[in-house]
Amino acid sequence: MKLWQKFALGSTALLSATVLAACGNSGSGSSSSSSGKNGVSGSVKLWVDNTQVSSYKSIVKDFNKKYPDVKVKVTQSPNGSSNAKTDVAKDPSKAADVFEVPNDQLGQMASAGYINPLSPDATKTIKQDNVDSAVKGVTWKNKLYAFPFAMQAQTLYYNKSKLSAEDVKDWDTMTAKSVVATDFTVPYNVYPIFLSAGTYMYGKSGEDLKGTNVNTQEGVNAMEWYAAQKNNKGVMQTSSVLNQLKSGKAGAILDGPWDAVNIKKLLGKNFGVAPYPTITIGGKKVQMQAFLGIETFAVNSHTATKNQKAAATLAQYITNKASQLVIYKDQGQIPVDKSAQQTATFKKNPVAVAVKTMSQPGHSTLMPKMPEIATLWDQAAPLINGAYSGSIKPADYMTKLTSFHNAVSKAN
Repeated sequence: MKLWQKFALGSTALLSATVLAACGNSGSGSSSSSSGKNGVSGSVKLWVDNTQVSSYKSIVKDFNKKYPDVKVKVTQSPNGSSNAKTDVAKDPSKAADVFEVPNDQLGQMASAGYINPLSPDATKTIKQDNVDSAVKGVTWKNKLYAFPFAMQAQTLYYNKSKLSAEDVKDWDTMTAKSVVATDFTVPYNVYPIFLSAGTYMYGKSGEDLKGTNVNTQEGVNAMEWYAAQKNNKGVMQTSSVLNQLKSGKAGAILDGPWDAVNIKKLLGKNFGVAPYPTITIGGKKVQMQAFLGIETFAVNSHTATKNQKAAATLAQYITNKASQLVIYKDQGQIPVDKSAQQTATFKKNPVAVAVKTMSQPGHSTLMPKMPEIATLWDQAAPLINGAYSGSIKPADYMTKLTSFHNAVSKAN
């Protein structure tokens, strides 16, 4: 699922159902009794994205070899994992026992009581097996709430007949030699320029309500960068980057691993991929950042007591190393298991290597899990596009940034 589709659509539906959550069961953090082979039995409903149904049915077949007394029904998420919080909020008691959800929704779901902290054993395993960024991605208020299985960060895809590996290391060099296509109306693509400039998104921790410090000189520098791209002949505003790359009008695009297969088909032998370049902001060369998202599976706190152990066991199994590698092979999802990232197939995949590089501190910022993130997405689009299009004048940058800061700093 494309991360840009995972913007919060508002907290109203989620928060309005909090009363229902208060009546929930003890959830994945508890240890309910269970019988059956390996001490686990029950019935579990699993929600996954539609393109992944066949892959997870295969994984569940292997799961059932070890846990034959657990009946698992694999179905498509009603509206995709990007809308997990909304779908669960409609009626938690009827939602899936285990469901796919991006990490930026975990704070909202935990606050509403739809998911519980994981057990000590599950927490220990996740911390032991997965990379630090994945662990941080599922952590909310110092507790883990979901099982991570993949990471997503945008990278630079380019046509090697138009640009060299050296060219794409710097934005100014690259845009002087060819055209980079992106969409300035989508905050997911370009909000990280604020982060590259030196501001924070809900503070260093990602959990500080007052920590989005864009109303500073660093924020103004980012606005100036957006504005400068409007007159940069090497930058193209478009909502269809793949078409521009295919036509040859663009030599490079900003995109995620979800489009890697299509891009390879479009470019053939000229396919190139690299981490983001450096950019010039405020007169300084800095690393261009992206957002880092962690794909997870969470356990519904409203799962019947008799099925809780089965649900938690399933969630842990479908996110283990072997399962992550299946999804990597079938879907191109970049695994977060430490040992999976050391396999030959991972190390030889330039897309996986580029995403791993982008996952490092300084190259990306983990998607915050604050419930107020929906407000930030709504407010960021007109702010950024206003700077890019010129509808917001330089003299008004600080005023607009202050208004933005105040709006995203209000508790839901």
